[in-house]
Amino acid sequence: MRILAGIVLAASLTTSAAAELKVKFLEGAPKDRFVITNTGSCDLAAAQMLIDLSGSPYGLIFDVSGQGAGVEVFQPLEFTDGSQMLNRVPRVKDGDNQILLDLKGLQAGEKVAFTIDIDDTADSREITVSNSEFLGAAVELRTGATVARSAFDAKASAFLKEPNCS
Repeated sequence: MRILAGIVLAASLTTSAAAELKVKFLEGAPKDRFVITNTGSCDLAAAQMLIDLSGSPYGLIFDVSGQGAGVEVFQPLEFTDGSQMLNRVPRVKDGDNQILLDLKGLQAGEKVAFTIDIDDTADSREITVSNSEFLGAAVELRTGATVARSAFDAKASAFLKEPNCS
Protein backbone atom coordinates (compact mmCIF):
# COMPACT_ATOMS: atom_id res chain seq x y z
CA MET A 1 0.00 0.00 0.00
CA ARG A 2 2.87 2.39 0.80
CA ILE A 3 4.42 1.71 -2.60
CA LEU A 4 1.17 2.66 -4.36
CA ALA A 5 0.84 5.83 -2.26
CA GLY A 6 4.44 6.73 -3.14
CA ILE A 7 3.78 6.26 -6.85
CA VAL A 8 0.68 8.46 -6.69
CA LEU A 9 2.57 11.15 -4.76
CA ALA A 10 5.50 11.05 -7.19
CA ALA A 11 3.15 11.34 -10.17
CA SER A 12 1.44 14.35 -8.63
CA LEU A 13 4.76 16.05 -7.96
CA THR A 14 5.95 15.60 -11.56
CA THR A 15 2.77 17.04 -13.06
CA SER A 16 3.71 20.40 -14.51
CA ALA A 17 1.54 23.46 -14.62
CA ALA A 18 -0.19 24.22 -17.87
CA ALA A 19 -2.28 26.89 -19.47
CA GLU A 20 -5.60 25.22 -20.19
CA LEU A 21 -7.90 27.09 -22.51
CA LYS A 22 -11.62 26.61 -22.88
CA VAL A 23 -13.21 28.03 -26.03
CA LYS A 24 -17.00 28.19 -25.82
CA PHE A 25 -19.55 29.28 -28.44
CA LEU A 26 -22.84 30.67 -27.14
CA GLU A 27 -25.77 31.07 -29.54
CA GLY A 28 -27.56 34.34 -29.00
CA ALA A 29 -29.96 36.77 -30.55
CA PRO A 30 -29.06 39.06 -32.11
CA LYS A 31 -25.37 38.38 -31.29
CA ASP A 32 -23.52 35.09 -30.96
CA ARG A 33 -20.63 34.98 -28.52
CA PHE A 34 -17.25 33.28 -28.13
CA VAL A 35 -15.56 33.12 -24.73
CA ILE A 36 -11.92 32.02 -24.41
CA THR A 37 -10.86 31.40 -20.80
CA ASN A 38 -7.53 30.32 -19.37
CA THR A 39 -8.78 27.78 -16.83
CA GLY A 40 -5.26 26.48 -16.15
CA SER A 41 -2.84 27.11 -13.35
CA CYS A 42 -0.39 29.36 -15.18
CA ASP A 43 -0.23 32.14 -17.72
CA LEU A 44 -0.24 31.62 -21.46
CA ALA A 45 2.59 33.41 -23.26
CA ALA A 46 2.11 35.17 -26.61
CA ALA A 47 0.20 32.90 -28.99
CA GLN A 48 -1.99 32.82 -32.05
CA MET A 49 -5.39 31.18 -31.83
CA LEU A 50 -7.26 30.16 -34.96
CA ILE A 51 -10.99 29.49 -34.70
CA ASP A 52 -11.70 27.41 -37.78
CA LEU A 53 -15.34 26.73 -38.70
CA SER A 54 -14.49 25.20 -42.11
CA GLY A 55 -14.74 21.59 -40.85
CA SER A 56 -18.39 21.89 -39.89
CA PRO A 57 -20.67 20.09 -42.36
CA TYR A 58 -23.20 22.91 -41.88
CA GLY A 59 -21.15 25.51 -43.74
CA LEU A 60 -20.75 27.84 -40.76
CA ILE A 61 -19.70 31.38 -41.66
CA PHE A 62 -19.25 34.74 -39.99
CA ASP A 63 -22.04 37.14 -41.02
CA VAL A 64 -20.62 40.62 -40.41
CA SER A 65 -22.32 42.78 -43.04
CA GLY A 66 -25.65 43.25 -44.74
CA GLN A 67 -24.21 42.66 -48.22
CA GLY A 68 -22.77 39.20 -48.37
CA ALA A 69 -23.07 35.53 -47.70
CA GLY A 70 -25.07 35.73 -44.47
CA VAL A 71 -28.81 35.92 -44.01
CA GLU A 72 -31.07 38.48 -42.35
CA VAL A 73 -29.43 39.86 -39.21
CA PHE A 74 -25.68 40.48 -39.23
CA GLN A 75 -23.34 41.54 -36.44
CA PRO A 76 -19.80 42.86 -36.82
CA LEU A 77 -16.99 41.57 -34.63
CA GLU A 78 -17.01 43.30 -31.23
CA PHE A 79 -14.76 42.45 -28.26
CA THR A 80 -16.58 42.52 -24.93
CA ASP A 81 -13.72 41.29 -22.70
CA GLY A 82 -9.96 41.13 -22.97
CA SER A 83 -9.34 43.23 -26.07
CA GLN A 84 -6.20 44.52 -24.32
CA MET A 85 -4.85 40.94 -24.60
CA LEU A 86 -4.70 41.26 -28.40
CA ASN A 87 -1.85 42.66 -30.45
CA ARG A 88 -4.47 43.83 -32.94
CA VAL A 89 -8.16 43.37 -33.64
CA PRO A 90 -8.61 40.79 -36.41
CA ARG A 91 -10.29 41.67 -39.68
CA VAL A 92 -13.24 39.47 -40.53
CA LYS A 93 -14.97 39.66 -43.90
CA ASP A 94 -18.54 38.58 -44.48
CA GLY A 95 -18.58 34.88 -45.34
CA ASP A 96 -15.23 34.07 -43.70
CA ASN A 97 -15.07 30.81 -41.78
CA GLN A 98 -11.86 31.46 -39.84
CA ILE A 99 -10.71 34.09 -37.40
CA LEU A 100 -7.15 34.50 -36.12
CA LEU A 101 -6.57 36.01 -32.68
CA ASP A 102 -3.04 37.31 -32.09
CA LEU A 103 -2.78 37.13 -28.31
CA LYS A 104 -0.18 39.01 -26.26
CA GLY A 105 -0.79 36.34 -23.62
CA LEU A 106 -3.56 35.28 -21.28
CA GLN A 107 -3.09 35.05 -17.55
CA ALA A 108 -4.60 32.20 -15.53
CA GLY A 109 -8.27 33.00 -14.90
CA GLU A 110 -8.50 35.69 -17.60
CA LYS A 111 -10.71 35.63 -20.64
CA VAL A 112 -11.15 37.12 -24.06
CA ALA A 113 -14.72 37.34 -25.35
CA PHE A 114 -16.29 38.67 -28.49
CA THR A 115 -19.65 38.85 -30.20
CA ILE A 116 -20.30 38.23 -33.86
CA ASP A 117 -23.02 36.61 -35.96
CA ILE A 118 -22.62 33.07 -37.24
CA ASP A 119 -24.92 31.58 -39.87
CA ASP A 120 -25.08 28.12 -41.30
CA THR A 121 -25.30 27.84 -45.07
CA ALA A 122 -26.32 24.19 -45.38
CA ASP A 123 -29.49 23.98 -43.28
CA SER A 124 -32.95 25.54 -43.29
CA ARG A 125 -32.29 27.27 -39.92
CA GLU A 126 -29.58 29.56 -41.29
CA ILE A 127 -29.73 32.24 -38.60
CA THR A 128 -29.85 29.87 -35.61
CA VAL A 129 -26.74 27.76 -35.03
CA SER A 130 -27.11 24.84 -32.64
CA ASN A 131 -24.25 23.54 -30.54
CA SER A 132 -24.03 20.28 -32.49
CA GLU A 133 -23.45 22.23 -35.71
CA PHE A 134 -19.99 23.01 -34.32
CA LEU A 135 -18.94 19.36 -34.62
CA GLY A 136 -16.10 19.35 -37.15
CA ALA A 137 -15.08 22.93 -36.36
CA ALA A 138 -11.81 23.31 -34.47
CA VAL A 139 -9.48 25.61 -32.56
CA GLU A 140 -5.72 25.73 -33.06
CA LEU A 141 -3.20 27.36 -30.73
CA ARG A 142 0.34 28.24 -31.85
CA THR A 143 2.99 29.22 -29.33
CA GLY A 144 6.40 29.34 -30.98
CA ALA A 145 6.98 25.94 -32.59
CA THR A 146 4.25 24.24 -30.55
CA VAL A 147 0.81 23.65 -32.09
CA ALA A 148 -2.19 22.34 -30.16
CA ARG A 149 -5.48 21.57 -31.91
CA SER A 150 -8.88 20.63 -30.52
CA ALA A 151 -12.24 19.95 -32.13
CA PHE A 152 -15.44 21.48 -30.79
CA ASP A 153 -17.67 18.98 -29.00
CA ALA A 154 -21.47 18.62 -29.18
CA LYS A 155 -21.79 21.40 -26.59
CA ALA A 156 -19.84 23.84 -28.81
CA SER A 157 -16.79 23.82 -26.52
CA ALA A 158 -13.15 23.09 -27.31
CA PHE A 159 -10.34 22.53 -24.81
CA LEU A 160 -6.64 23.16 -25.40
CA LYS A 161 -3.68 22.48 -23.13
CA GLU A 162 -0.44 24.39 -23.53
CA PRO A 163 2.31 23.00 -21.30
CA ASN A 164 4.83 25.73 -22.25
CA CYS A 165 3.36 28.44 -20.09
CA SER A 166 4.99 31.24 -18.18
